[in-house]
Amino acid sequence: MATLWNKGTEATELVDRFTVGDDRTLDLRLAESDIEGSQAHIRMLESIGLLTAAERKALSEGLERILVSVKAGIFQVEDDVEDIHSQIELMLTRELGELGKKIHAGRSRNDQVLVDLKLYLRKELRQVRSEVLSLFHILQDLSEKHKEILLPGYTHGQLAMPSSFGLWLGAYAEALAEDMTQLGAAWKVTDRNPLGSAAGYGSSFPLDRAMTTQLLGFAEPVYNSVAAQLGRGRLERTVAGALGAVALTLNKFAADCIFYMSPNQGFIHFPDSLTTGSSIMPHKKNPDVWEIIRGRCGRILACPGEIALLASNLPHGYHRDYQLLKEILFPAIDQLHDCLQMTAYMLQHLQVNPQIFENPLYETLFTVEEVNRRVLSGTPFREAYRQVGIEVNEGRFHYEDPAPASLKASDLGHTHLGSLGKLCTRQIAAVMEAAAAW
Repeated sequence: MATLWNKGTEATELVDRFTVGDDRTLDLRLAESDIEGSQAHIRMLESIGLLTAAERKALSEGLERILVSVKAGIFQVEDDVEDIHSQIELMLTRELGELGKKIHAGRSRNDQVLVDLKLYLRKELRQVRSEVLSLFHILQDLSEKHKEILLPGYTHGQLAMPSSFGLWLGAYAEALAEDMTQLGAAWKVTDRNPLGSAAGYGSSFPLDRAMTTQLLGFAEPVYNSVAAQLGRGRLERTVAGALGAVALTLNKFAADCIFYMSPNQGFIHFPDSLTTGSSIMPHKKNPDVWEIIRGRCGRILACPGEIALLASNLPHGYHRDYQLLKEILFPAIDQLHDCLQMTAYMLQHLQVNPQIFENPLYETLFTVEEVNRRVLSGTPFREAYRQVGIEVNEGRFHYEDPAPASLKASDLGHTHLGSLGKLCTRQIAAVMEAAAAW
């Protein structure tokens, strides 16, 4: 097997298979980032005299040719090559001879993989940001469109108070705005350059880390070389935590949709083409999409804990354990992209029931409204609460101000910030705009 670290002995096939695992496949998504990092590195090597201008030009052109094959989808890590870094260096060496081996001067695979991961994760975080923003705007639009249609609110799984589709949909929009803040924090951790920290203790070459930081578009370097290597595991856990925040929002929203579209509730509806049937029950319209979103997001929520367990109890410096982090984080990224895109697609076909409150079952939702009406008329709160409670227990409670079936959200007189009558859609949009400014 071709390895960068080979000192004259070869690993057995059994050891190779066990230690490399799925890395050759997982590394393919780092190919563009590895080439980008290498381009910056060789420009820096030229600036400090370790490469001539002609050598740097030849290496750069070789990297560009490899990049073409990556973008065409034909680049592969060969079976007897350990990883993406080895493959790219091997291809340069095959083409350029000994010159290809000069590309590794002043760096280690440790800082090389770290910079690859950070460049890759920056791209993925930008895509998540775009997908979250798209879903946010859909939720806000639907919130405004359906803001007058009342919806039962629940606590403890029991009927509680009147809500509205505007309030429900707007709530998840604001939740995404808070999730965006966590994504922004992950971005800040990701947006620091580890290149030049080498194996964790720097280099005796006069590396210009400020130059590579600027070339790669990072906000700043990770200054301490040991701290740069301590970032492995911390970086993945931070990103996974931010992805988990979004996943929790989607998980809860999916659970709501599953409950709301049940025939017993019938609050919302989706076209038959977006549901599935039963092999035995002809009437079934199963919420499989929402159930898969709920399940996948649950798995994403497990990632920060799995990463923390893998990265704990390790002294500073690189350990091969870290290779396994890609097996945890990369699939979670893919699943979150899928869940965000599918949630947005489903919501574009959402239909709401404007006649929910024609069912007398929901009349007791208005007990608080009746208590408040009596309090405003001069009855002490505790007495009004007692009176309404007795009427409910005796089956005498009726809310007729006006009848629930004809009520709109604005009829209930909720005027405070964030209530049925004041959704604060513009203010929430401003929160999101500020949170997404990274």
